[in-house]
Amino acid sequence: MDLGFSAAWVETFQLELLGRLLLAAVLGGIVGFEREVSGKPAGLRTNLLICVGSALFTELSVEITEFGKGSSGPGPRPDPGRIAAQIVTGIGFLGAGTILRSHGRITGLTTAATIWVVAAVGVAVGARSYAAAVGTTALIMFSLVLLGRMERYVSPRRRVSRRYAIEVDPEPELLAEAEEKFRAAGMSVRIESLEKRPECFQATLNVSGPVQGQERVADGLLRHPSVRKLSRHG
Repeated sequence: MDLGFSAAWVETFQLELLGRLLLAAVLGGIVGFEREVSGKPAGLRTNLLICVGSALFTELSVEITEFGKGSSGPGPRPDPGRIAAQIVTGIGFLGAGTILRSHGRITGLTTAATIWVVAAVGVAVGARSYAAAVGTTALIMFSLVLLGRMERYVSPRRRVSRRYAIEVDPEPELLAEAEEKFRAAGMSVRIESLEKRPECFQATLNVSGPVQGQERVADGLLRHPSVRKLSRHG
């Protein structure tokens, strides 16, 4: 009879564990699907696996602690927070691998943060904090979808400083014309360097203003027949 009760308890436990892992898979998959649609490197499978793995590690941590409580021998008792702490460390290394620096710009920060918080959702599921896990997933989707759209709308209008290297025909008025085009679009311009050669003039302009306006002026300058080269730094 005791064996039957034990077998029934084990079966119930396994079903509950499977249900928690499925919940973690659903929550991680929701976030991962949005990342996949957005074309990000950490997509559906990555976020789903991170969430499920975090939930399973947390579940095992709880079970190891409960098992250790039944031991009456000497020595330290298991700490349920040890495995969870290692999850945070491991996810930190995984997230760091998604951050890239290219041409003075840093990319992948949102992907790294998403991986980190998805792991936290998995930990919450493994710790039976279902309301926290579901609520956090909703906040993640709000941040990625709605705030992402707002950011794409605001970002082109945000004032930034960029450096432009320009090479033109050896005519002094051409550089003044390029500077005036940026100023006419409501931007501040400062000439950082100027080199006059017999075959061309080269200058570096520091331009501060909306991204959208800068790109519009830069495209216009590139179409100018006397502008040989225009490159952006930063």
